[in-house]
Formats: sequence, structure tokens, C-alpha cells
Amino acid sequence: MRLSSMADYAVVTMQAAAQHCGGARTSATQLAEETGIPLPTTQKLVSLLSRGGLLKSIRGAGGGIQLARPAAAISLADIIETVEGPIAMTACVEHGKQDCALEASCQVKPHWAIVNTVIRDALADVSLATLAHSEPVSAIESATA
Repeated sequence: MRLSSMADYAVVTMQAAAQHCGGARTSATQLAEETGIPLPTTQKLVSLLSRGGLLKSIRGAGGGIQLARPAAAISLADIIETVEGPIAMTACVEHGKQDCALEASCQVKPHWAIVNTVIRDALADVSLATLAHSEPVSAIESATA
């Protein structure tokens, strides 16, 4: 499983936006400079993330971009799903997308929902606040903290 470039860039953009936490506003231009993501891509991501309720864009003098909620209340799953849609390992679990030649006899299909839930829950357990730390925190460290 690999994230799309847009989902990866969305995580990087949100991490940079989280660095401006505490009500401070930033801009797409500043986020692009801080992350190295091209400005047009950053602008597209800011639009997607705003529509998804993760960023808040304020127009006019003193405007800018800020997190729509605290970094601790935004998960890695939230960011990925905003860009890519529901987290699913296979399309067969999505309603109306059963175009698999093996569907009628597949013995694994009933189990994919469990796998998807486990993966989504793991991503939901990683908050943007954790990603915003300058030092990575291992899963073992965060579980014992």
C-alpha cells in the first residue's frame, strides 16, 4: 500500500500548518516555501483541505490559513481520507464497485472490512500534533507515555 503523492503532500502541508498552531495564520505561499511543494499544488491542497474541514481560510486583511481544529483533534486518517476518500485496501468493499471476476467465489472479501478497519484505526491513532513534533516519536514511546 502506498499513498498517492497528493495524500503525501497533504500530510506534509498539514504538518507545516500545524507548526503555526495557536491561532497564527499562514499562507499557501509560506507553506509552499516551508515544504518545498510547488505553489500550485499547495494551493490545490489548501482548497481540498479547507473543503474537508481541516483548514480554515480567512480572506481579506489579516487573513490567511489556519487549522480548523486543534492539531490533536486531526488524525492522519482524516488527512488521507480528505484527499483520497475512504481508506480501503480493495475496491470490492466499496458499495457499488464489485467488478471483480472472483467476486462470486471469493472467500477473502468478507474479511477485507476487518483489515480496512484495523488500518484506518491505526492511522486515526496518529494525530497531527504527533506529526508536528520535531522529533519522531516511536509507537512504543507513545504507547507508554
